[in-house]
Amino acid sequence: MDGTTLPTPPVAPVRRIVTTRSRTGRSRILFDGEAPKTLTVLTELWRSGASDPVLDEDASLGSDRLDPPKGGSVFRFFEIAPASQTAHMSAEEQESAAANWFKGLNAEHSRVDTRRDPNMHISPTTDYVVLLSGEITLVLDDEEVRMKPFDTVVQRQTNHAWRNDGMQTALLMAVLVDESHRG
Repeated sequence: MDGTTLPTPPVAPVRRIVTTRSRTGRSRILFDGEAPKTLTVLTELWRSGASDPVLDEDASLGSDRLDPPKGGSVFRFFEIAPASQTAHMSAEEQESAAANWFKGLNAEHSRVDTRRDPNMHISPTTDYVVLLSGEITLVLDDEEVRMKPFDTVVQRQTNHAWRNDGMQTALLMAVLVDESHRG
């Protein structure tokens, strides 16, 4: 490891079932299989605002960023590796790794105040997040809260990071809804 790349946990295959309507309005299965697009530790399941519900295209394939499309949403799983995997890195190496990770997700703009943690970020979204397995700590500017499986967070355009103090990779599910029109 070169010290500037965060280790990425293996992203487990996720079965995804997507429905659609035929041209005559009949419901049917469009996709039933492994979700095809993974961005590092993000498994994209779907994006709204990116496709017509009656077209036979995969809206998750257009995802190349952390944020959802303008006026749309994104549905994803994401994984956070244990903090122990990066404990050997210096503060400068952790900052560089975080900057590179956010750059790879076209989200450099979201890193407005990283004084508390190099992974702190804010986006113009309301996020609905559920911890599915493992342990996670939601880190905010002035406080933090430990979560256990099935705890939920409604993340409302605030600066935050996720820290895993456990021994196993944490799996979370999130729906991000663009709120940029609200100013």
